[in-house]
Amino acid sequence: MNKIRKGDHVIVLAGRDKGKRGTVTSRADADHLVVEGVNVVKKHVKPNPMKGTTGGVVDKTMPIHQSNVAIFNAATGKADRVGIKLLDGGKKVRVYKSSGAEIKA
Repeated sequence: MNKIRKGDHVIVLAGRDKGKRGTVTSRADADHLVVEGVNVVKKHVKPNPMKGTTGGVVDKTMPIHQSNVAIFNAATGKADRVGIKLLDGGKKVRVYKSSGAEIKA
């Protein structure tokens, strides 16, 4: 079970964008996340007349390692760790480690 999923609000803990908050738009692979507005780089793109794209310099959001982000707890206004809690029906839910409240995704 992934502790950070698509749609979660996260805060960056390390790197150039430390302190920025954003929403996870996708998971690039098992360890990397694409976060909206975080790790934006300038990418030089070649024109491709077959696809109808023009060349130039574009801003692209690159993946960031999941160890450099933490889920944002709106109740406390701070970063928080994620735990897994087993409910009585055998269902697993994600909870905030600090308060034990269930994460609504």
